[in-house]
Amino acid sequence: MDLETTARLLIKCRDEAGIVAAVTSFLHHHGANITALDQHTTDPFGGMFFMRLEFQTPHLIITKDALEDAFGKVVAQRFDMDWTMSYATPPKRAALFVSGHDHCLMELLWRWTRDELPMDVAAVVSNHPVLKEAVEHFGVPYHYVPLSKENKAEAEDAILDIIKDTDFVVLARYMQILSADFLGRYGKPVINIHHSFLPAFVGADPYRQARERGVKIIGATAHYVTEELDGGPIIEQDVSRVSHRQDIAQLRELGRDIERRVLARAVTWHCQDRVLLHDNKTVVF
Repeated sequence: MDLETTARLLIKCRDEAGIVAAVTSFLHHHGANITALDQHTTDPFGGMFFMRLEFQTPHLIITKDALEDAFGKVVAQRFDMDWTMSYATPPKRAALFVSGHDHCLMELLWRWTRDELPMDVAAVVSNHPVLKEAVEHFGVPYHYVPLSKENKAEAEDAILDIIKDTDFVVLARYMQILSADFLGRYGKPVINIHHSFLPAFVGADPYRQARERGVKIIGATAHYVTEELDGGPIIEQDVSRVSHRQDIAQLRELGRDIERRVLARAVTWHCQDRVLLHDNKTVVF
């Protein structure tokens, strides 16, 4: 599909008869060609209904702005929808945050340079200077912003100024907790990779926690960030089997591979508008 002409429609509302027909008929009558459609209901009799459509726009009989306005008045109001209509281009602008561990960051940058991640990397922000040269090799600005308990407010002010023109943030092993004030002022999605299979082993040093507990699987979790530590809506997870023979260092080495894959998938799906939020859960199409 031509991304230049691809539009996406995400819908959440109470389930009732006629939703799919109303949406598809509206798009057809305005010259859109639907190329993908996914839907899910929690209960066909009064549950929550979720839908994602992709459609092509070169033959629209009205402008995109007029299409959105008409959809809101003709369809969305009728079904009391929570909805968004977006477009594949221009791609979403991301800021990547990192501390000292580079594996997740390098995976994202590598995929991005190979056009495997449909986003624009606007900046890398770090509380350590060690990755500056490696990041600038990709042609991405690197912003070193030291952060401590004493200067947290000032550092977050500086970071917010750096990322003010971005659409979302990825915490690619950024080992700092963002304040509620920061999240509220930024007001856009923040994706984190946590190196455990949440809700197990929340917080620091989960591989040590896993080893001490004697688990038989370890995993990683990509989730949206909320004020609750490691408690936001989960986007993607994966696991690998382990045994008593593996020490903490081996668990960490194995976990790094899982973290890279999980975060890359979550970021891709977010950029492709495949994730719908409902309460503290996600529906991923």
